[in-house]
Amino acid sequence: MTARALIAVTDFGVEEAEIVEPLNALKKAGIEVTVASNSGENIQTVTGDKNWASTVDADSKLSDAKAADYDLLVIPGGTVNADALRVDEDGRRLVKEFSSAGKPVGAICHGPWVLIDAGVAKSKKLTSYISIRPDLENAGANWVDEELVRCPGNDWVLITSRNPNDLPAFTKALVDEVA
Repeated sequence: MTARALIAVTDFGVEEAEIVEPLNALKKAGIEVTVASNSGENIQTVTGDKNWASTVDADSKLSDAKAADYDLLVIPGGTVNADALRVDEDGRRLVKEFSSAGKPVGAICHGPWVLIDAGVAKSKKLTSYISIRPDLENAGANWVDEELVRCPGNDWVLITSRNPNDLPAFTKALVDEVA
């Protein structure tokens, strides 16, 4: 059976490389990928949080996605995307569903912010963009400054990276986790 991955985002402010590179790497590995946005509309990406970049097609709405249908959840960064996703009821629900089901979650850059609001950051070893380190530590996470962190604690795997420079390691780890 083919592995299936869900990329969960909002429809604006996703860091371009952090959605495009995992999407392409997963597809290239033969993994079926669904991109779901909060509105179900296409995603306007950015570079450096402020320069508009490409658009990425959305396949569905976050509200229609269920962890039971997928093997992996990917949460790209982008400050605006992550900040909006962390307060999105369906974004939080999906993180909770995946972690409760023991399914892997990958989050890069500002993406780990969502883990805090979903209530699953506590006791996890992880990394992120440096500016959200205090938020993650205040939520009980063990933050480290490493290119890639794979934490199997609390009965589910969390894969995190710091920024777009870490994408080669991040995308390889995502593929390796479900391929």
